[in-house]
Amino acid sequence: MEKKDKQFEERLLEVRRVTRVTKGGRQLAFRAVMVIGDKKGTIGLGIAKSSDVIGAIQKATHDAYKNLKKVPVVGADSVPYLKTFKFKSAIVRLIPAGPGTGLKAGSSVRSVLELAGYNNILSKIIGTNNKLNNALATIYALTMYKSNGFKRDIEKS
Repeated sequence: MEKKDKQFEERLLEVRRVTRVTKGGRQLAFRAVMVIGDKKGTIGLGIAKSSDVIGAIQKATHDAYKNLKKVPVVGADSVPYLKTFKFKSAIVRLIPAGPGTGLKAGSSVRSVLELAGYNNILSKIIGTNNKLNNALATIYALTMYKSNGFKRDIEKS
């Protein structure tokens, strides 16, 4: 496990207090959303709940390591082509950019793209400001790219 910790960078996206109403009253818990990435085309997202914040973060990190996905990073550390993806009410548009443009993204989309290894990309979030849905929409959009001609670029980085 120590080898993975040095290879991957971890980032906490959100901690939210959630309650469940039962017969005996309200039960308080915390939900943590963690994103991990190696900045070379591998990204993972974990979601977990626990009665304390530290436990939720540890569980979410462990879940993120179990859900690793490869994404294509081509050319000038950008995406291969324009992609718009809808997940629930979150719509994320990823636009390729040339060298020197930088990472122009907001909210959780920025964290996901940074940890995946993108340096030149434009993005737009439409529909919601929910960090979890925006992060999931971004990860699904990145994994939906066809990787036929981009395999060489993924292996190179």
